Amino acid sequence: MPAKTMKPPVPMGSYSQKDVVFLLKDISDVMPESSTQDREEAVQSGTHYSEMLPIEYKPSEEYISLFHLSLAQYKERLAIAAGVVAEQIIKERGKGAVLVSLARAGTPIGILIKRYILFKYGIDVPHYSVSIIRGRGIDENAMKYIFENHPSESIQFVDGWTGKGAIKKELNEAVDHLNKTYGTNISDTMAVLADPGYCVTIYGTRGDFLIPSACLNSTVSGLVSRTVLNSEFISPTDYHGAKYYRELEKEDLSLHFIETIADQFTLVKEEVERHLEAMTASEPTWQGLTDIKKIQDDFGIENINLIKPGVGETTRVLLRRVPWRILVKSLDNADLEHIRLLAEERNVPIEEYPDMSYSCCGLIKPLKEGN
Repeated sequence: MPAKTMKPPVPMGSYSQKDVVFLLKDISDVMPESSTQDREEAVQSGTHYSEMLPIEYKPSEEYISLFHLSLAQYKERLAIAAGVVAEQIIKERGKGAVLVSLARAGTPIGILIKRYILFKYGIDVPHYSVSIIRGRGIDENAMKYIFENHPSESIQFVDGWTGKGAIKKELNEAVDHLNKTYGTNISDTMAVLADPGYCVTIYGTRGDFLIPSACLNSTVSGLVSRTVLNSEFISPTDYHGAKYYRELEKEDLSLHFIETIADQFTLVKEEVERHLEAMTASEPTWQGLTDIKKIQDDFGIENINLIKPGVGETTRVLLRRVPWRILVKSLDNADLEHIRLLAEERNVPIEEYPDMSYSCCGLIKPLKEGN
């Protein structure tokens, strides 16, 4: 057997290593952070978003309240979706599955799936979190580490939800490159809790509802930042970088999120079975992307990346970006109460737009004329 060449992982973040192993370089003390406005201007001027580290503030009481309210409202639905996904992974990959979450939104979802497999089958499957960046690909060094420690055909990628499907397309290209380069046999299948974009085959639901982890940043993701790929701080032999926000430990709700949903597993086991029986095999139609292109035409938006579909992405636009307007499929949808509140707080107009598969969509304000 060839010698293992990749750097062993260094403990990072607030999750237990029993739940997840981060294959990331800790850049907490070396890379400066950029404000939301500065990042927005830089991104819209051509700087790649992965080259900057966002400032993460202590979450406001309003956002924490929204997180707790949505967690209480959806914990059963989330537990069912996690169980449905876990069962499909066991069916596809067998009991030797290796979960590879796409940092960072995929990480808590991967932990829930790992916990469900342990609850249902008594099997403690390996779980890693690796970086994938739109336009830059997956962290090849992290994947080489996984190849050196596990059979490639057992790998199952995990993310939180789908929007336009940009990360799914990025994953398809990355997996094709890895298989050709290393002679591996990885599947590019991506498992998600919610697939409102109709982009994947393994999903818990295609309903578009708020996954509470979308409300907060690092404080529900193991205190880990978005991943960074900037050659000033990341060498060719390093894993992609991230910051560990130790200063937010008192505000950390990462484990609370996991435990609240995992506590539902014993209550929803039969419901998971019913959902699995009711599911019919269907290939991705990418209906969401079709809808997004229509929105792009209807509103004259040059850059498709300024359109953020689905409840999770719309919530993030209102919390973290410079929003222009919010589109909702129906003004009467009770699941969108938090969207209405956040839009009102930020004086962002809401417009009914029934012709889309998503329940809502956030449009980011172009900062330069012609975008």
